[in-house]
Formats: sequence, C-alpha cells, structure tokens
Amino acid sequence: MNKFYYPLVLLFTLCAGACSKQIQRKNILTVTIEPQRYFAERLVDTLFSVTSMVAPGINPETYDPAPAQIAQLAHSKAYFGIGPIGFENAWLDNLKKNNPGLPFFDNSRGIDWIVAENDDSYKHRHPDPHIWTSPKGAAIIARNMYEALSAIDPDNEPVYRNNLEGLLKEIDETAKTIQSYLDNSVQKAFIIYHPALTYFARDYGLTQYAMELDGKEPAPGQLKKLVDLAKEKNITTIFIQQEFDQKNVALMARETGCRLITINPLSYNWSEEIIRIAKSLSDE
Repeated sequence: MNKFYYPLVLLFTLCAGACSKQIQRKNILTVTIEPQRYFAERLVDTLFSVTSMVAPGINPETYDPAPAQIAQLAHSKAYFGIGPIGFENAWLDNLKKNNPGLPFFDNSRGIDWIVAENDDSYKHRHPDPHIWTSPKGAAIIARNMYEALSAIDPDNEPVYRNNLEGLLKEIDETAKTIQSYLDNSVQKAFIIYHPALTYFARDYGLTQYAMELDGKEPAPGQLKKLVDLAKEKNITTIFIQQEFDQKNVALMARETGCRLITINPLSYNWSEEIIRIAKSLSDE
C-alpha cells in the first residue's frame, strides 16, 4: 500500500494546486485604466482582484498592451471598458475576438457625451472619453459596475449593493468638497495640455482651453493664441499631465506668468487627485 501512497499524494497535490489556480483565475476582473480599478475595488472588496490593462504613468491614448497582458486576459472573469479612449478604440475588438467567452461590459453606458469638435483642418467629431474626471460620470461608472458584477456573480449581489451605496456616498462627498474649493475661486478658466478635464469643467461651470489639438503638438500659431487668451481672460493656471512632455507647457507658463501644475487624472487615488485639482484652482 505504501508503494502507491506517495504517488497518489503527489497527484492529489498537483490537482489541488491546479484547481486552486483555476479558482484564482476566475476571481480576476480586468479594467482599462486605474480610476476604474479604484471604483471596482471598492465594490468587490475581497471577492475579486482587479487589474488594469493600462498601467500607471502610461498614456492610454497610445498604449499597446504587451503579449503577456493579452494572454492573461483569458484568466479574467470579465472585462470592464471605459468607453472611446484610444486604447479601446485600437484594441477592444481584437481583445473580444481573442476571448470569445469573456464577458465585456461598457462602464460608460448612459453617459451624456461631450463631442469634441476640432478646428477647420480636422473634419471628424468624436466623444471626449475622460468621463471619470467628473463626479457625475464617476457615479454612472460605479452603477454600471454594480450591474455588471450582479450579473456575473448574482449570489453576492447584496454585497455589491451595499458597497455601491458607500461608494456613491464617497463620490457625493468628493463632489461637495470640489464645489467648496471652487466656490472660493475667481478662476473660471484654465489651460491644459491634453483636454482631460472636459467633464470636470462642464460640471463646475469652468472653461478648459487645450494646447494639444487632435493628439498633435501645438503649432507656434496655436501657442501664440493661447498666450493672448491667457492674458485676456486672466488665466493663472496651466495643467500638464505627468505622461506628456512639458517643453511647450513650460514655455507657455513663462510667457503668461501662469502657475504650471502637474496633475494625474489617471491616478488610482481618484478622490484625492480630483480634489487636489479643484484645490489648485481655488484662491486658498
């Protein structure tokens, strides 16, 4: 009997390990960007681990996933998309094709889109994808995540519903904090390199002037217009996202006397970062 005992133990151990790995694979969710991971982790608590396709510090407008990331997607329970951002425009169809059994959920469903209209040299119009920078957009994302989680894991729907209530409360408190800072501000406009705060600006009655045009570096004529505009509108703040080159923005700051502030709208710490952006526009 001893002769068969150790091989059986080894076989059982290997099977248990494989089963354990399979269970762990089923408990993975994939999202596109880090702010989504922030919302998702508050909803799932410890029921799932959440991974982002676009890692911190990377531009999701131009990012191409590594082959290992594409392969690992097969281990996810579901994929949560954020909408018409560059990464998804380029890759989502291929990801779906390569993972026919993987549920894909659109977290942007129900958004009141802002359609970006470029100058006369560009004839196409496209929806601005940066919906998470708005607390209103964040609340829609959270509700869409809750519905998706309830669909793929109905047994734990009460957990997700309870966590959704907490997350919506946090989003509401964040919105109130933002408003309190902006109530004390005379700044009603700002310049930004990449137009990532479009929905934030709409929510709070601000005007965003972008340096980048359709993903292209600003031409000298565009920079001159913005310098004149900053002086005319008494704009005192220029934002630059950490993933972009600061050369033109630093020049703009010198020409206008504006403060140059580095921001990270793609930060995992969504509430903290969006409040920091509002505080930088206040007069406190």
